[in-house]
Amino acid sequence: MQGKVEISCVNTAKLPRLTGAETEALLVKAHNGDAHARDALIQGNLRLVLSVIQKFIGRGENADDLFQVGCVGLIKAIDNFDPTHEVRFSTYGVPMISGEIRRYLRDNSVMRVSRGMRDIAYRALQVKERLTAERGQEPELDEIARELELPRSEVVMALDAICDPVSLYEPVYTDSGENITVMDQVGDPGNTDEQWLSQIALSEALRSLTPREKRILSLRFFDGRTQMEVAEEIGISQAQVSRLEKSAVERIKTQLAG
Repeated sequence: MQGKVEISCVNTAKLPRLTGAETEALLVKAHNGDAHARDALIQGNLRLVLSVIQKFIGRGENADDLFQVGCVGLIKAIDNFDPTHEVRFSTYGVPMISGEIRRYLRDNSVMRVSRGMRDIAYRALQVKERLTAERGQEPELDEIARELELPRSEVVMALDAICDPVSLYEPVYTDSGENITVMDQVGDPGNTDEQWLSQIALSEALRSLTPREKRILSLRFFDGRTQMEVAEEIGISQAQVSRLEKSAVERIKTQLAG
């Protein structure tokens, strides 16, 4: 990391590095109640937090906030790590940091998920983090479901429910400098933005008509009645129907043109 790059008032260019042996020794001391060793572990693993938050940056979240939440995950990892396990601290720490950030993003998401569904998802993620730390690789969904004693489909639904929403304008492919978005893949060519806006404008224009004008246009253009038939039904002359119809259509055209 070159130059001075600050995040949460921390100069990332000057962050210390710890060797594996140093980390192991500090972990033993920290678990024996040495506060200085715990602080040294936190400082020495801030680069780990930085590496984890990189995949979350770009979703509109503040990098400082993600870094601070990641630090909470790092502290939990340090406090909960068992030095007697033959697992590298980074192998255990990365899922803990990622999990803390994901929880933060889910809790602050505009998407609302039921409490029960969210609880299942959190428990599933905890099981996933624990098994990953124990084995050094991510477990299969079937294994997570067995641990939770739940059907696999229920676990899948819960995890899907807390996934980060994807913008319809998120680029999914770039060809010769032109981005293809999610909207391009799922959009209905028969229902474009222009047509949608035209429908809104037409609805607004129709609201400005009187009830009699609306009825005349409905009978004329939706029911296919002649002006004479409309005149007989409403109880006015054919000339009046013609005048009201023309006036209403002209007013609609004027509003749509404006």
